[in-house]
Amino acid sequence: MSRLPKSESNAVLLDEQVWEAKLFSGTWRPPMTGGRNEVIEPATGERLATTGQARAEDVAMATAAAAAQQPAWEAVPPRQRADIFLRAAQLLQVEADECALFIARETGGILPKAQHEVREAVLFLQLAAGQVMQPHGLVLPSNSGTLSYARRLPHGVVGVISPFNFPLILSIRAVAPALAAGNAVVLKPDPQTPIAGGFLIARLFELAGLPEGVLHVLPGGADAGAALCSDPHVRMIAFTGSTAAGRKVAETAGRHLKKVALELGGKNPLIILDDADLERALSCASWGAFLHQGQICMASGLILVHESLHARFVEGLVDRARRLRVGDPAGGDVQLGPMINENQLVRTHQLVLDSVVAGAQLHTGGQYDGLFYQPTVLSHLTPGMPAFDTELFGPVACVASFASDEEAIELANRTEYGLAAAVISRSVGHAMAVGAQLRAGMLHINDQTVNDDGVNPFGGRGNSGNGGSMSGPANWDEFTQWQWVTVKDTPPQYPF
Repeated sequence: MSRLPKSESNAVLLDEQVWEAKLFSGTWRPPMTGGRNEVIEPATGERLATTGQARAEDVAMATAAAAAQQPAWEAVPPRQRADIFLRAAQLLQVEADECALFIARETGGILPKAQHEVREAVLFLQLAAGQVMQPHGLVLPSNSGTLSYARRLPHGVVGVISPFNFPLILSIRAVAPALAAGNAVVLKPDPQTPIAGGFLIARLFELAGLPEGVLHVLPGGADAGAALCSDPHVRMIAFTGSTAAGRKVAETAGRHLKKVALELGGKNPLIILDDADLERALSCASWGAFLHQGQICMASGLILVHESLHARFVEGLVDRARRLRVGDPAGGDVQLGPMINENQLVRTHQLVLDSVVAGAQLHTGGQYDGLFYQPTVLSHLTPGMPAFDTELFGPVACVASFASDEEAIELANRTEYGLAAAVISRSVGHAMAVGAQLRAGMLHINDQTVNDDGVNPFGGRGNSGNGGSMSGPANWDEFTQWQWVTVKDTPPQYPF
């Protein structure tokens, strides 16, 4: 299978000479400690790029500069700010093909998934331009002679920490609205995907005319993230990642009284009721479980099937899993690429093995070659088995059966998570009645769990987050805070 060729165009967004061994703070500069971060292509094990590696000293310098520049950015007239986002969107559209191919190589995701990231990033930039022009205040009831109103004000400096799986989307969905609200931003992308998750965004805003010092991009490890969470210039942290890491972020940021928006892991139930269309249900389950090797917080992590359909469903899912092609995403015609790293692969494989020992039935998969893990189907799962309780973050379909609606709801709600849930039935009313009893931040009727339209509030409950959401109408809630203002004709005369 031949690889797709590297782009021969004169793309400016992906010019490695610009960022080679550097960080971005309005201008491209080497790290203060001279640290280097080698970006490895998961499918080949080859070096894809080299960036700078930020340390705590780099974070401190960036946050101070961001705090100094933020008031001037907030004062830029709304139409001028909106134009910057629109220019960035246009730049990304021009080089969409080149960017998508690079994202596929950097993340190990298939090309259609990378193309989706680019399309959604364009949308987030366009939405941010619209956000700038929206009303952001309310006139409140008041006594005669008094004007009382509430307005939305930016926090100041927002720190964004983003993951490897959908790096462009999960970075820009926070960076763009935070900037649109008048904040300065310091972004720490995952060092495994620093280009798609950071430097591509830096280039977009640099070329679109964002004032210098308003956006900083610092690829780095846990030490850089901890420094961002404790830095006194940063008033909010927007974090997307694992629940374990999210707890540490919340603990550190909480000690410094920062606002925190956490979008964490999930063990998302997909319930297939007894009257479901079996073929449509199989299509939804296969997509929800295996897309991007299952490395998605919204993945359909627990597929609950009515006992009357269970045997036929498992047979159909196994057939679909065996027909999926696994390989290098830059090679073209594959549905699954490599997992992001060896640690993630080993963790997933061990959870599969432990579940089989605990009594689960392995129908297909459970094998790997390098970082390429075969689509895997486990059935006869019950509470207490690792694959039933734990977020695997790998290409494993976990199937359990139920006998009644009440049992399905109980099994779905046993999880500590609460990100997404879905119910499939020929009766919309029946599915909605079941769905109404599920504890999840996002609910999908007659679909699977991996959904995001960009204009919707996105967030979870329980160990999937702290109850906040990003995107759509939630952006004003997250990236600003209210200020109450009163104005009187003359000062009152008080009794003492």
